[in-house]
Parts: sequence; structure tokens; C-alpha cells
Amino acid sequence: MATTVPSPRTPPDGGRELALWYERELGWAAVPGPPAQLVTGLRFDVLDLPAAAGRRVLRRVDAATGPVALRGRRMRFLVAAGSAEELPGLLEWLEWGGISLDLAALGADGRMTAPPPPGRGGSGAPGAAVWLRAPEPGREVESSLPAPRSGPWGRAGAPCLARLVAAAAVECHRARLLSVPVRGPAARRGAPQRFASS
Repeated sequence: MATTVPSPRTPPDGGRELALWYERELGWAAVPGPPAQLVTGLRFDVLDLPAAAGRRVLRRVDAATGPVALRGRRMRFLVAAGSAEELPGLLEWLEWGGISLDLAALGADGRMTAPPPPGRGGSGAPGAAVWLRAPEPGREVESSLPAPRSGPWGRAGAPCLARLVAAAAVECHRARLLSVPVRGPAARRGAPQRFASS
């Protein structure tokens, strides 16, 4: 017997209250839902990667990240606005160009599902958006976002985008390698060896 999991519950106001909270408290453009969404490319961009890789990135560069959200099996790191345009060149510079990575960026005209604000309960539904590292209301979030040092978004003391992208690329590649089924002689290494008798 198959069991179905209900979809995340939609707030009765269609996400209008959630969108207004982000606009009022953080000054972020938001669109009512369902679900409410945050507009990328204005105050921040988003680096999107598998959650398993994202957890390892957080362990490697925890102090070098700004707000981080989780939705289902995807983790989203907020980075300085304009960073999405830099990602392809940055990956090339880091010698990851041409390698298939499950790593993407949301920039101008993009949207991400808005997690409930810090301190407010979410829907509790599996896969619902949540903050792992929430933005702090009343504090300028942009100065804490990873940014290219030489770009117009780079600020003294801001985390380095290149460091975050390098860690993300390594962990995305590692996750991809670990998910590929092993074939051929390597797959048989764990099996008992059989020797021909003469």
C-alpha cells in the first residue's frame, strides 16, 4: 500500500504576511505565494547545491558564509548580488570549468522559496523551506554575504566568494562521484576471489 505525503500547507493569506515580513524587516523584494518567494539579483544572489554537499561545505567554511536555507534536498547559500554572473568564470578560474557539477546560481529575475522568519514555526512538512543560518532583522545582511574581492560587491571583511565556490565545487564533485555506481573490476573487489584450478 502506497502512502502519500501531503504537500506543505499554504498559509491562509497565500504567503502575503510572510512576503511583507521580508520586505519590512530586511528590505528584500518578496512575492506572495503560495509559496512566498524572495526575489534574487537585487540584494543577494543564491548559490544552489545538493544538501549533502552543502552540509560538508558548512563544516569546511562555516565562518565564511552568510544566511543559508534548506528546501528538500537542496541547500541555498546567499551570496552578494551579481555573484551569479561571476560563477561560470570563477569555476573556470578555479579549474572546474567543463566538469559537470550540480551547482547553480540564481541571480537577476530569479526566485527562491521564502523560509519562515527566524523564531516563527514553519509548516513542519517534509521538504519545506527552513533557515539553517537565518538573516538577522535590523542588521545589514549584505555586508556579511560572500562576495568577489575585486568586484563592486566586495567589502572589507566580507567572506570570499571564491573560497565558498571552491569548497562547493569540491563537495558537489565528491557527492557526484560517490553516487555513481561502480562497474567493472572495481565492483568485484569486494567479492571473494576465485582461482582457476589446473
